[in-house]
Amino acid sequence: MKCVLLWAVLTVGTANGALGQSFCASDGQATPLLLVEHFISADCAACWSEPQTTRPAAQAMTIDWIVPSAQGDEAPLSAAAIREAQIRLDTLGQATPATSFVTTTPVLGKPTYQLQVAHGLSVGAYVGATIELKISDKAQPSMPLTAWLLLVETLPAGVEGAQSEKNLVRNVLVSTWAKPDEQTNSGLVIFRELRPLSIAQGALVQRLRVMGWVQDARGQLLSAAQSVCATPIETR
Repeated sequence: MKCVLLWAVLTVGTANGALGQSFCASDGQATPLLLVEHFISADCAACWSEPQTTRPAAQAMTIDWIVPSAQGDEAPLSAAAIREAQIRLDTLGQATPATSFVTTTPVLGKPTYQLQVAHGLSVGAYVGATIELKISDKAQPSMPLTAWLLLVETLPAGVEGAQSEKNLVRNVLVSTWAKPDEQTNSGLVIFRELRPLSIAQGALVQRLRVMGWVQDARGQLLSAAQSVCATPIETR
């Protein structure tokens, strides 16, 4: 198992080389200016197939959470429910939904904060993923910073009865950054996290990608990013 985890991490670290075709990153993408989060109770099967009532905002990053319920494994959507959905609700100060609801959070998105998320090919049941923030050493964000890195499965409209595309959260990494990992001679301060993320049972590897954001100690989202794959991620 340790060898699998190590290889998953090294896959990201070397992806720009021989494994370049399997490296998916947020490079070159516009920075999202709005985070849209759709929370669905695992009890509410009908909520999954509800049509989208509003048009997506420009430069919005949209994600879908399935929240565990008191029914546990007996809930209709329990197979896709993750405990981090409840953790995210707690962070936002929101109660567990009986059906579903949507929250929106603005993203500062200034050039001062350069965020990159990326992932490599899958190795067994894991995907190596990274989140990295570069900021000017003159910037003074409220510390500590919190990084959220999400492994999502992008489901096209029509899949499993969904009326619109969904970015279903399959795994989550939350990291607290109290001090930078590196400071460059050009005046950039760099924070980063590199981890293997396990792939949920039933998820299709070719539909996986990563999304993430970094927020300051006051909860303000400094920047957000989402990976894009030129070709489907490969398996080994």
